[in-house]
Amino acid sequence: MAAVAGLLSDDAIEQGIAGLEWERRGDELVKTVQRRDFADAMSFVNEVARVAEAAGHHPDISISWNTVGLALSTHSAGGITGADLDLARRIDGIG
Repeated sequence: MAAVAGLLSDDAIEQGIAGLEWERRGDELVKTVQRRDFADAMSFVNEVARVAEAAGHHPDISISWNTVGLALSTHSAGGITGADLDLARRIDGIG
């Protein structure tokens, strides 16, 4: 699915996250990732940053020792767009 500027319908969001490791929470797609330790969590966050920069779309990120919280939403559009689904897929591809 290509990134789109407009908000996605509820059905399109549910179809878009089917098979992904994300869930919808209101106007955001969210995911929690646990890594081996803090250093591994930071390595993961750095890889997410690289992917996000390449996509020109950036998640909200929280870090607590080995746990990384990610939230995707297109703030300028007021909710979830194709750009969020595209970035969710790219992040899921990080090892």
